[in-house]
Amino acid sequence: ASSPDEEWPEAEKAEKLARGAALKWASGVFYRPEKLEGLGQYRSREMQRNSSIQSRLKSTVQSYLEGVSAGLEQLRSAAQEVQSVCQDLGAARWALLDSADRFQGLQQMRALMAEHVQLASVVQVLPQLFSVHEVFSHTLQLLRGQHLLEAHAELMMMEHLRDDILSQLHLRGLSSAQATVLSYFGGLRELNESLAKQLWDIVGNSLQLVREDPVLFVTAVRIIEREEKIDDTLLLEATFLPPGRPKGWRQKFYHVLQETITGAHFHATIMDAEGRGLARHLAALQKDIVSKLCVVKDLMVQCVPAHYNILSVCTATYHQALTNHLQDILREDLDKQALFLLLEWALHVYHSPEMMGHPDLLPEVDVSALGPLMSPELVDQTERKYVVKVKASVLEWMQRTLEVEFKEWFREEEPETDHQGFFQSALPVIVMQMLNENIQVASLITDSLQQKVYNMALEELEAFLGRLREALVHCGKEHQKDRTMPKYYVSYLLATLNNHLALSSSVSSLHPDTACREVPASLQAALDRTQKKACQLLLEELLLDLQPLCLQLPSRRWLSGCQLVSSVCQVIDKYAKDFSRVRKPVCTLLLTESELLVASQYLRALMQKKMVCRSEEERGQLCDRLLQDATQLRELFCGLGLDQSQQSLEAVFALRELICLKDPALLSLEVLGFITKYPDVSDEHISSLLDLRGDVSKEVRHVVLEMMAQHPQVLPESYRPIFSTILVPAPELPFCLRKGRCA
Repeated sequence: ASSPDEEWPEAEKAEKLARGAALKWASGVFYRPEKLEGLGQYRSREMQRNSSIQSRLKSTVQSYLEGVSAGLEQLRSAAQEVQSVCQDLGAARWALLDSADRFQGLQQMRALMAEHVQLASVVQVLPQLFSVHEVFSHTLQLLRGQHLLEAHAELMMMEHLRDDILSQLHLRGLSSAQATVLSYFGGLRELNESLAKQLWDIVGNSLQLVREDPVLFVTAVRIIEREEKIDDTLLLEATFLPPGRPKGWRQKFYHVLQETITGAHFHATIMDAEGRGLARHLAALQKDIVSKLCVVKDLMVQCVPAHYNILSVCTATYHQALTNHLQDILREDLDKQALFLLLEWALHVYHSPEMMGHPDLLPEVDVSALGPLMSPELVDQTERKYVVKVKASVLEWMQRTLEVEFKEWFREEEPETDHQGFFQSALPVIVMQMLNENIQVASLITDSLQQKVYNMALEELEAFLGRLREALVHCGKEHQKDRTMPKYYVSYLLATLNNHLALSSSVSSLHPDTACREVPASLQAALDRTQKKACQLLLEELLLDLQPLCLQLPSRRWLSGCQLVSSVCQVIDKYAKDFSRVRKPVCTLLLTESELLVASQYLRALMQKKMVCRSEEERGQLCDRLLQDATQLRELFCGLGLDQSQQSLEAVFALRELICLKDPALLSLEVLGFITKYPDVSDEHISSLLDLRGDVSKEVRHVVLEMMAQHPQVLPESYRPIFSTILVPAPELPFCLRKGRCA
C-alpha cells in the first residue's frame, strides 16, 4: 500500500508552506531575547486559535456528510419510481397493441364525419349561392346610382363567398372544380371594373370634388382603404391568394392622381415656343399650380388618411412633371427670349414667394428636398444655347452697325464732333451698350451665364475689330482709286481713331468683377492692330501729299534756295490741324510717326543718287540747305508739341556733318561715330552718301567700308529704326561695250 504522503501530495505541500510561514513569523517576532518573555502568551493564543479552526472544520465536514446522505436517499427513491413508470408504460403498450384491431372501424366513421361536415357547409351556403346573380344585379344598380359604399359591401360579401369556396377546394386539392366556381362568379369581374372606373373618375376629379362635393371623394378613399386592408390580410396569411388579389388600389390611386395632374397641365401638344407665348404659358402654369396646391393643402389633406402624405405626393408630382415639361420645351428650337424665360423661371421664379414659396403654401410645401427643377448639366446646356442665340443677335447688330458706319464714311459732310471738337460717331456707344446690356441681362440668371456672355462679348468684339480693319482697308483702296472719294476720308479716319479710344477705355467696364479690369491679350492685340491700321492709312495719305515734293530733291534748283521745304511744312501743318481732332495719346503718336515719315522721306530722297556735288562750293551749298531744311522742320514739329528728343530729324543734322567734312581722309572716323549713333545704317546707305559728296576716292571708300565691316552694330532694344526703312538703288553694273544703237 502507498503511504499517505503519496496519496495526498497537496497536503504535504500545504504543510510545508505552513511550517515555513510559521518559522518566518517566529523569527521575526522573537529575534530579540527580551521578546521571549511573551512566549507563553503567544502559545496560549495560538492554541485557542487552533482549537477554533478545528471545531469549524468538524462542523463543516459533518454538514457535508449529512447532505451526501440525503442525496443518496433521494437517488434511491427516484430509481424506484423510474422502475415503476417503466413497468406502467410496458403495460400500456401491450394494452394498445391488443386494441389496434378495434380502431380500424373508427376510420370509416371519421371519413363519414368529414363528408357530413362538408355537406353541412354546402347546405349553409346554398341560399347565398342561389342568390348570387340577384346580388350581382342589385350591386350593379347601386353602382349606377353611385351608392358606392353599399355596392362595395355587397361586392366584398360575394368575393368573400367565392374566395371561401376556392380556398376549401384548394385545401382539398380539387383544382379542377375551381374553374366552375370562377365561371359561376364571373359577374364579379364586371362589378369590380365598374366600381374601379367610378373610383378612378372620382380620383381624377378630386381637386374639383374636394371643393364641391367632398363626400364622394371621401367615399372613394374609404373603399380604397377597405380593399387595401383585405390585400394586407391575404398577403399575411399567405395560404391561398384568390384571383385578382392583391388589387393594389392605393397605389392605383396615386397613379391616377399623378396622371391627372400631369395630363391637365403638361400634355399640351401645341405650344407657342416664342418668347411671348412661352411667357403666357409659364405664367398660367405658375398661377394654376399655386392654386391647386392650396386646394390640396387646405381641403384634400382633410379627406384622406395622414399616412397618404397627399400634399407631399402632389408637390413631388408637380415638381417632376415640371422638370419633364421643361426638358420637352428645351428640345424645341427656342429663341433667346424663350431660353432666358425658362432659365429665369426655373432658377428664380419657381422658388420665389410668387410660386412654391407662396405664403399660402408655407411651411407645409417644401421643394428644397426634391432637387433642382433643372439639373446643373441642363442649366449649363441651356446657358450655352442662350449664348449661341445672343451671339447670333450680337453679330447681326454689329454687322448692321458696321454697314451704317461704312456708309457714313462716304457722306458729303464731316463726321459729328463732341463738345471738345473731336471727331466721333455713334459706333462705340452702340457696340458697348449692346454688349453691356446682354452681360447685365445675363447677370439676372446666374454668375456662370454672365461669365459665358462676357467671354462671348469679348470674342465678338475682337471679331468686330477685325471686320472694322477690313472695312478700313476697303475704304482705303476705294480712296486710292479716286482721292476725292470719300470726300472727308481723313476726317473719318480720325473719327475711327477716337472711336477706337472710346472702345479701349470701355472694354474693362464690361467685366462682371469690378475688381478685375484686365483686358485679355488677344483683344488688346486686336485693338492695337485696328489703331495701327487707321494710323497707317493716315500716314499713307500724308505720304501721297509729300511724295511729289520729295521727288524734287536733291536738285540744283533746290540748292539755289527754292521754297520746297516750306511747301512740305504747309502740308504737315495742314495734317497737324487735322490730327488735333484726335484725342491724346493718338494725336501725339500721329505727330511722332509723321515726323519719322518726313525724316525718312527726306533721307531717302538724298540717297537716290540723283545728284553729285561737283565742287567744294556745291558741298557747302548742300550743307547750308540741309541745315536750313532740318532746322525749319525741327522748329515746325517743336511748335506742334513734339519734343526735340522725340524727333528723328537729328539724323539729317548728323548726315550733314558727313557732307561738310573738309578732309575725306577723316571720313572713316566720322562714319564710325555716325553708325554708332544710328546702328541700322548699312553699307549701301554710306556709299550713297559718299557718292553725294562727289570727292571720295575708291581707296577712302574701301577704308570706310572696311571699317564698318570691322565694327558691326547691334540694335539696342529702345532704338527707333530710321535707315532700315530706306531702300537704296542698286549700283549700276559696269558694261564692257560702249553705249550705242543696236544694228
